[in-house]
Amino acid sequence: MRKKITMILIGLVAIGMAACGKKEETESGKIRTVRGAKVETGQSSAVEEVYEAAGTVRSKTASILSSRITGQILAVHVREGDRVQAGQILMEIDDRDAVAQLQKAQASLREAQEMLEKVEQNIRASEAARFVAEANKTLATSTFNRYKILLERRSVSPQEFEEVQTRYQARTAEADRAEETHRAVLAKKEQVLAKIEQAKAEVDQAQLSVGYAQIASPIDGLVTAKQAEVGALTTPGLPLVTVEDDTHYRLEAVVEESQIAKIRAGATVRVRIGALEPMEWLGRVVEIGPAADPASRSSIVKIDLPQKADRARGRQILRSGLFGKALFSIGQRQSLTIPQKAVMLRGQLQEIYVLDPENIARLRLIKTGKQYGQRVEVLAGLREGERIIVEGIEVVSDGSRVE
Repeated sequence: MRKKITMILIGLVAIGMAACGKKEETESGKIRTVRGAKVETGQSSAVEEVYEAAGTVRSKTASILSSRITGQILAVHVREGDRVQAGQILMEIDDRDAVAQLQKAQASLREAQEMLEKVEQNIRASEAARFVAEANKTLATSTFNRYKILLERRSVSPQEFEEVQTRYQARTAEADRAEETHRAVLAKKEQVLAKIEQAKAEVDQAQLSVGYAQIASPIDGLVTAKQAEVGALTTPGLPLVTVEDDTHYRLEAVVEESQIAKIRAGATVRVRIGALEPMEWLGRVVEIGPAADPASRSSIVKIDLPQKADRARGRQILRSGLFGKALFSIGQRQSLTIPQKAVMLRGQLQEIYVLDPENIARLRLIKTGKQYGQRVEVLAGLREGERIIVEGIEVVSDGSRVE
């Protein structure tokens, strides 16, 4: 409807201009002749159909560093905008609680190791006692068996046999007790070894907690945000510093669901950054969001920007948060285009000179669309086959004859 109203207004203005031109010609009686102007006939041609999607520049790798322990921040060694290296200490947190836990864990480990030494001594003693008990049992068993035979032959008295039998039973019981004691000592060793492993794990955990008191950068990059200052109390999960890789950027473009099927991973895309126009880069589609946002009915398409786009003349030009546009090529279509230099601007109005069948130049309002290099699309005000002046318009006036 709006397009129809615009075309009607353009037509009315053009008719008014033509009428005024004819009136001036009639009153003057003469028509000024202009030579040397270049004329072109409007023809439709195939142009690239481009889908434009707005997006935001993001770092390819961004690390949000947070605390893993509870404590007060003692020192902050960086500011926003500082360049840091992997492993560099950015913040320090009070680690007294963590150090106390480490000392307690180390004491438990030493206690368990001392206990293991005592158990080893007990094991050696029990092994010696078991050896002696087995030897006594063997001797008692041999004597018992010999006296049993002698008793059957009536070579020994029953009283002598009973004494040997009692000694045999005592030695057997002693050997059993020695074996049971040895097994108990071995079981105690297993318990102590398990306690040592647990103590070592507690020491390792405590050492990690002490290490967590120093916040270090995991990558080379730029500090883009600092969410805490000296004296603040940190808790596990609380963001403290954000570090971004400032050598690899990408544009995250928001693409409507009606256009997402026309975009392919790996495709080359022209990218413009609002704050840096008219600069333009060629990016590559690396990821297409598998799910659409139900609120906006759109998906995120990630486009890697070339590394050379990050810097110009030795200075950083890209940064996270910049507004950008991705120009996706989605096919071709027929469109009426004319040279950009043929269009004259008068405030918000766009005008061209159109030649009538008698080669009289008539000023006409038009509405333009997208620009394709040195040519611009005409949406309204010009029909295919009409002739327009593309060069020498500075010497042409409305109503003049062009030869």
